[in-house]
Amino acid sequence: MVLSIGMTSCDKDVVQKPQELTLSEGFKNPTGFYNANPTFSWKLPVSEQIKSQSAYQIVVASSKELLPDNADLWDSKKQKSTQSTFVKYQGKALKSRQKVYWQVRYWNQDENASDWSETNSFELGLLNNSDWQAQWTGLDTAKDSIKGVRKFLMHRPQYLRKGFELASDVVSARMYITAKGVFDVHLNGKDVSDDVMTPGWTPYNHRIETLTYDVTKLLQTGKNALAVELASGWHSGRISRGRALYENFASPKILCQLEVVLKDGSKQTIVSDESWRGTTNGPIRLASVYDGEVYDANFEIPNWNTVAFDDSNWKSVEVEAIAKDVKLAPKRHHTVKNQIVLNDVEIVSVKENTSVFNMQQNMVGVPRVKVPMKKGDTLKIRFSEMLLKDNTFYTKNYRSAKSTDYYVAAKDGVVEYVPKFTFHGFQFLELSGYDKNAKPNASWVQGIVQHSDFEKNGTFTSSHDKLNQLQSNITWGLRDNFFDVPTDCPQRDERLGWTGDAQVIAPTALFNYSTHAFWTAWLQSLRENQSEHKNGLVPFIVPDVLQNKNGGSGWGDACVIVPWDIYNITGDVTVLEDSYESAKKWVGYYQSKVRKKPYIPIMHSFGDWLQPYPSKSLKKGNRGDTPKELINTAYFAHSAHLISKIAGVLGKTDDEKKYAALYKAVANAFENEFFDENGKFKQERQTQTSYLLGIYLELFQPETKLKAQNHLLEEIKNADYHLGTGFLGTPILPKVLDDMGEIDLMYKILFKETYPSWFYSINQGATTMWERWNSFSKEGGYNSQSMNSLNHYAYGAIGQWMYERIAGLASLAPGYQKIRIAPLPNTEFLTSASASVKTPYGKASSSWKIENDSFKLDVVIPPGTSAEVHIPYGNKDNLLENGSIFTENSNLKLMSSDDNSVIILAEPGTYNFQTKL
Repeated sequence: MVLSIGMTSCDKDVVQKPQELTLSEGFKNPTGFYNANPTFSWKLPVSEQIKSQSAYQIVVASSKELLPDNADLWDSKKQKSTQSTFVKYQGKALKSRQKVYWQVRYWNQDENASDWSETNSFELGLLNNSDWQAQWTGLDTAKDSIKGVRKFLMHRPQYLRKGFELASDVVSARMYITAKGVFDVHLNGKDVSDDVMTPGWTPYNHRIETLTYDVTKLLQTGKNALAVELASGWHSGRISRGRALYENFASPKILCQLEVVLKDGSKQTIVSDESWRGTTNGPIRLASVYDGEVYDANFEIPNWNTVAFDDSNWKSVEVEAIAKDVKLAPKRHHTVKNQIVLNDVEIVSVKENTSVFNMQQNMVGVPRVKVPMKKGDTLKIRFSEMLLKDNTFYTKNYRSAKSTDYYVAAKDGVVEYVPKFTFHGFQFLELSGYDKNAKPNASWVQGIVQHSDFEKNGTFTSSHDKLNQLQSNITWGLRDNFFDVPTDCPQRDERLGWTGDAQVIAPTALFNYSTHAFWTAWLQSLRENQSEHKNGLVPFIVPDVLQNKNGGSGWGDACVIVPWDIYNITGDVTVLEDSYESAKKWVGYYQSKVRKKPYIPIMHSFGDWLQPYPSKSLKKGNRGDTPKELINTAYFAHSAHLISKIAGVLGKTDDEKKYAALYKAVANAFENEFFDENGKFKQERQTQTSYLLGIYLELFQPETKLKAQNHLLEEIKNADYHLGTGFLGTPILPKVLDDMGEIDLMYKILFKETYPSWFYSINQGATTMWERWNSFSKEGGYNSQSMNSLNHYAYGAIGQWMYERIAGLASLAPGYQKIRIAPLPNTEFLTSASASVKTPYGKASSSWKIENDSFKLDVVIPPGTSAEVHIPYGNKDNLLENGSIFTENSNLKLMSSDDNSVIILAEPGTYNFQTKL
C-alpha cells in the first residue's frame, strides 16, 4: 500500500541521487515511445548509507525548465513506499509527439532524502491512425512479379523518392515511417538509421509498427531528397513453406511522414503520397527472407538518393488509404541491428573458382564480402550450418530455402557487398564466380551478426570447459533466434515464432539478456492472433501465418506461462494485467475441448516434442511417447493454477478461488486417469516426462508424489542416467530433481558425454543448441530428417538451472526484491562457478570456488533487496565472513545452521564467506 504524505522541513542529510532511470520495460530516454501510460523505474546507488528506500517522489513536466518544483503533468508528492520499479504514471493525459521530462528522488531507510536524479525524457510517437496524413505509397509490383521458388511469386524491390524544399533552417524534424514490407530510408544521401529489416514482424492484419527518427541534422535549407528502398520482407514475401497470408500477395508499400519545425516558426510536413516517384530498375533485383538477395551492380543508380538526381523518367506511384481496422502503433521493442563482426575466418577448401570459408561459429546475419571480380561475372554466395565429409555443403536441413545471394559485377576490381533485405543462418560460406586469377584469402569474408537490439543482462562461467561451451551455445542460440520475434530456427523455410519453444526458453533468455520489452511485444502479437478465434485458441506460431485452427497444449500455454515468468523475474505487474483476459480465454479453450471424461481435454498436442529414442520412427516419432491426453490435462491444470496465482497478485479474489478449484479438479482427474494407486504411469511404455509433469506441476496427492518420484528415478536409471525428455520435459527435469534433493543425479545427467545429453552435441562440434539431441554425429553423420536445425534454442532452457543452482543466484520474490543465493557444488565435476544478473535493483552476483580444503563464496546484494545466503559446507563455528569469524550484526542474521550448512539473511552489500569442507 502506498501512502501520500506531505513534504517536511526536517528531511535529514542528503544522500546520493537515483541512478539508471528507465521507462516501462527498460527504455532509456526513448524517441517515438509507444506508451502514453508508462511506468517509472530507478536504481538506488551502491553506498553504505543506502540499504533500502522508505519513500519516493516523481515529477513529470512538459518542459525541462519546470522541474523539479513546477511539474505541470504530474507530481506524485512524497510517497511512503519501498517501490522503485514500475511505478505507474498517474498524471495528465499524454498525446502523440509530446516530449515529456521527469525526475525522481527517494528517501533511504533513515529518512534521508536524495538529490533529484538527472532529468530524463521520453517523446511519444504517433499513437493513433488519425495522426497520419501520409498514404501508403509504392509501385504495383504484383503486376510484373517474378516466379521464384516453388512457383511462388516474388516482388521486385522498389526505389522510391521525393524531392522537397525547406524555406529556412531546421529547428527540429521527426520522421515517422513504416512499411508493408521492409525498408531502408535515406535523407540527402545519408542513412537515417542503422536498423535492419525494419519495421519488423507483427500480425500485419492487426497491427503494423512504426518508427520515429530524429532527422534534424540530416536536413538543410533549400532542396532536400527523401529516398526509400523497399522489399517484400515478411509482409509480402514467401513465409513458411510457400503459404501467403496478407491481402493476396499485395505489393509492398511505404508510409512516411516527415514533420519539420523551421527557424521562422513555421511547420512543414512531407508525406508519402501520389507525388512520389519510383522504379524497380535498381541494383537489388530480388530479395527474400528465405531465399536470399540478387544484387546487380549494372543497375546501380548514382546519386539516386540525393537532391542532384533527376527522377522525371521514373514511374508515378500508386497510393492507398490507411485502413481503419489495422492499428498503426510505435514499435514497442528495439529493432534488429548489426551486433558483432566475426573476423576469425578460416578457408576450408579451394577448388577451381570456388572457395569455402568457416566462420567458426554458427551465426545469424549476413556476410560482408570483399572479392576481386571481372565485369559481367556473377558471384554466388551459398550458406550452410555444417559440411559433409567431403567438405561440400549440408543443406538438406534448409529444405526449400535457397539461402543464396548473388552479386553481378559492373566492372573489374574488388567489390564489396553486404546483403540488405535478407538474413541467413550459417557457419560456412561458399564463394564462386570471383576472378579466376585471384588467390582466395580469409579476409575476403566477414560475418555480420544480427539480432534484436538488447543488452547483456547476466553472466555465467565455471571451472569446466564444456559447461562454459554450453553457456556459449545457449547464448548464441538465443541471440540468433531473437530476430524481431522469437524464432524456432534461423536457416530453413520456417523461422517462425513457435509458442512452445518460446515458453520453455523465456526464463533463461531473461537471465542472459534484457529481453523484457522483446517478450511483451511478442505477447501483444499473441493476443492479437488469439483474438481471431472466438473459442480462445492460441495459435502454434505468432505471428500466425500458418492460420491453423488447432491449439496445442504446452504451446498455447505461452500466453499464461511467459507473462508469469516475466513478472517473477522483473516484478512488472503490467504484463499480468495485459495478459490476464488472454490467459482466461486459453483456459476456456481447454474447457471447450473436454468431451466424455471430465477435465480430460481432447485436442491437438505436439507431445513431448523430439523426445529421444521414440517408439515410432521418423516423423511419427517426433511427438514422443507421452500421450497427448496426459499432456493436455497437465497443462490445463497448470494454466488454471497460474491464473489463480495471477488473480491473487491482481487482487481478483473471486477468480483466484475459482481457478484454484478448477486446478485441483483437473489435477485430481490427471492422477486418477493416468496413474495407478502406486503412482505408476498406466501406459506400458514409461516416460520420464509423464512423471516430471505430474511432479513439477503439482498434480499429485502428497503420497502419490513420493511414489511417482521413485518411478521417475527408476526410469532415469533404466536410461543409464541419461535424460529421456523432449521440449516439454527437458526444462523441468532439473527443477524436479532439485526439489527432490537429487542434486548429484542432476549433475550426473548434465555432465553426460554420450547421447542423449547436452555435452553430446558439444562433442560433435556444436557452437549453438540443436533442434534434436541427435542432429549430427561424427560417426553416423546427419539425422535423416530434413527438420534438423542446428540452431534451435529450446534445449538451452537448462541455462536457468545453471544460474539458479550451479552458481546459486535466484529470485525469491518478484523482481529479485528478495534473492536466494544457494549454490549446489559437486566437486566431482566443478571447482568453481559464478553468475551475475542485472536485477531491477542493481547487479547481484554469486561466485564460489573450492581451494584446498575451503569453500569460498563471494556475494553482491544490491540496495533495496535482501538475500538468503545458503552456504553448503561447514557450520557457523568455522564460518568466516570477510576474513573474520562470523558474528551476527545489522547486515547479517543467522537463520539456521547444522553440521553441513549455514543459512544467513543478508542486507545489501558485498560479502565474502569462507568455510571448511
